[in-house]
Amino acid sequence: MTLVVLLALAACGGGGSGGGSAGRIGAGNNGWTQGVFPPASDFQSLCVNPRTGINPATGLAYADRSGSRTDENNYLRSYSNDTYLWYREIVDRNPALYSTAEYFEGLKTSATTISGTPKDQYHFTQDSAEWYAQSQTGAAVGYGVQWALLSRSPPRQLLVAYTDPNTPASAAGLVRGTTILEIDGVDVANGSDTDTLNNGLSPAAAGESHQFRVRDPDGTERNINLTAQTVTSTPVQNVRTVATTSGNVGYMLFNDHIAPAEQGLIDAFTQLANDNVTDLVIDLRYNGGGFLYIASELAYMIAGNTATANRTFETMRFNDKHTARNPITGETITPMPFFNTSTAGQFLPALNLSRVFVLTGAGTCSASESVINGLRGIGIDVIQIGSRTCGKPYGFYPTDNCGTTYFTIQFRGENEQGFGDYADGFSPQNASIQTTVLPGCQVADDFSQPLGDINERRFAAALQYRENGSCPTPSSIGIPGLGKTFPGDYREDNLYLPKAPWREMRIVETN
Repeated sequence: MTLVVLLALAACGGGGSGGGSAGRIGAGNNGWTQGVFPPASDFQSLCVNPRTGINPATGLAYADRSGSRTDENNYLRSYSNDTYLWYREIVDRNPALYSTAEYFEGLKTSATTISGTPKDQYHFTQDSAEWYAQSQTGAAVGYGVQWALLSRSPPRQLLVAYTDPNTPASAAGLVRGTTILEIDGVDVANGSDTDTLNNGLSPAAAGESHQFRVRDPDGTERNINLTAQTVTSTPVQNVRTVATTSGNVGYMLFNDHIAPAEQGLIDAFTQLANDNVTDLVIDLRYNGGGFLYIASELAYMIAGNTATANRTFETMRFNDKHTARNPITGETITPMPFFNTSTAGQFLPALNLSRVFVLTGAGTCSASESVINGLRGIGIDVIQIGSRTCGKPYGFYPTDNCGTTYFTIQFRGENEQGFGDYADGFSPQNASIQTTVLPGCQVADDFSQPLGDINERRFAAALQYRENGSCPTPSSIGIPGLGKTFPGDYREDNLYLPKAPWREMRIVETN
């Protein structure tokens, strides 16, 4: 699994590894000619360590054959030149001189946006077996908790954002707003042993156990032991209906666009339809993305058949080599519709709403932003409560070669109006930094209340805006024991939600 570095000794900048001598292994060009790219198929499945048996993703035998590291690099080189969205900005390097991990890291643009942010922040790999298990079942090694870091360098502030039910975290009584004070005896706020802290927060294997000292939201301090296990996430949680004088309002927390979410969403919308809700608040503040088909189904269940029939949810725009045909599937590029049936052919429930309230934060990314953009493209009012989304209008097809799945940006998503230019995210109309502006209110996250509670600041603001169109006074992040107007440095733009990279993307499957 890709290592997520959770805590640091001090703030630091990032760096790439694609062009320097650190990646060099040998010498010679091994037949390499700069600017000449043989078909990727010439090198596909030529592996240093060929796999045997059946590929669970396809049900067919692995096609792997004996090959070399240079073969694997040549495959990535040609594949990237053909399909990478910004292929002209890749520096063409000799594939014989780098490890495969180093070589892939260099197969991306080094350009930055106007703000100085790297244009491509989304380039990563994952073990293919892990990717398949996690994306299809939601299973991964861990405790079943989403950590929230308000500061990654001393003095650090580490909280629980939410937990999944029936997991080590929930069994230990961790709840939203629990503060982590120590891990294996190391002080979280100021400790210098960051390896111990990171190892405790991100266990490598099932059965691994770590001791935590925590402070519950009521101020009680205690020690707990957490033992990692293979945890299956629950992407749809806290579905409820709030009765108001102007009609019933539905709420749901939706955390991941993964395959198990489909049935969870169907059940949630069926429940809310039976409750005759007239408005919906969907909480996407921690939803980093996932499968695009799930986003399309969700958008349909919000808007319904009349608003979405024969309309475009999203059109994928590839590089200038592929303006008519999808380079991955070979099919003619056609718009993705609003799907009104599940993958099993079941007709989806729908609320038939003309507007939706979306709770957002820095962790709202990619496929979650597609829901916002796709609905806006057909005239559905999207009211944003929270803070600026992360800004990922890009996506890719996960590509397995030799046991590693590669994620490289291959398309930009556009709605029915042809709009997909929100690389700086969506922001509410009164946000301090305005990007692509939506109606709504800037409201910082509130860890002092449970998610779905009408007193939780973002949900309360949605109900207030729905009632009279007004916004609460902006304040900093709410922390248990420190009040909702804590005047310190815990700002929304510092909030970091460590999670696996695949949980922060717009992903399309080919099978």
